[in-house]
Amino acid sequence: MKDYKPKKTARWRSRIHEVIYEADTASGKTFDVILLILIVLSIVFVMMESVESIDAKYHDELYVGEWIITIFFSIEYILRIISIKRPSRYIFSFYGIIDFLATIPLYLSLFLGGTQALVTVRALRLLRIFRILKVTRYVGESNKLVRAIQHSWAKISIFLFAVLIVSIIAGTLMYFIEGEESGFKNIPISIYWCIVTLTTVGYGDIAPITPLGQFLSALIMIMGYGIIAVPTGIISAEYARNTKVVHTNTQSCSNCGKSDHRDNAKHCFNCGEDLHPNDE
Repeated sequence: MKDYKPKKTARWRSRIHEVIYEADTASGKTFDVILLILIVLSIVFVMMESVESIDAKYHDELYVGEWIITIFFSIEYILRIISIKRPSRYIFSFYGIIDFLATIPLYLSLFLGGTQALVTVRALRLLRIFRILKVTRYVGESNKLVRAIQHSWAKISIFLFAVLIVSIIAGTLMYFIEGEESGFKNIPISIYWCIVTLTTVGYGDIAPITPLGQFLSALIMIMGYGIIAVPTGIISAEYARNTKVVHTNTQSCSNCGKSDHRDNAKHCFNCGEDLHPNDE
């Protein structure tokens, strides 16, 4: 009788974990679909609130709808914490922080009253836009892309440093060639112009007048097309290199939170925890 209650609690936590953290089961898929719909609705509500005519007409409805969604996300956040053995791993993880930021703004607005706090409340409520990042949890390929960026970060950092050096040199040259008459009032502004031109944005607020300045500007613009292709190629190559034909699922470890286990895996590849405690 003494062991019955702990086993029952462990089984209950395991069931919650299966629904919330896994999408390979029917209940898990249903939960994910509901969550995605609520995330999209919440983002739509935020956008509609920013339109004065819509907010003036449907303010109460939007407010009630937002509270319903916030309460649901609050329950989800609490269940995610209590269904794993090491809650701190989730709380301080990327998705844990995003979930917290997506939930807390509406509660904070309750404690900030008075007209002087209206601007602050509005800014806090805009933090709900972070809910769009919750979607990435349910897009399996996003994890591969993140890993590809992480593995490519050293190469990309060196490349960006080289681009910064080119921008400083070209911006300084343009300052000496054009001068204040053309709008190149100082070197920082000239570097700003170079970065804008190099990224092919070209706001047009500053433009060279002299033939030599225009020639240098043309070279920078041509160079910009090549610069855009380099980081894309680095990440694409890393993504292709790390793509393995291994059948994995969304099974998430209740101990360490790691996912992407093989279909027939019985234990977590990271900590060795039993992935199917209810089967015993």
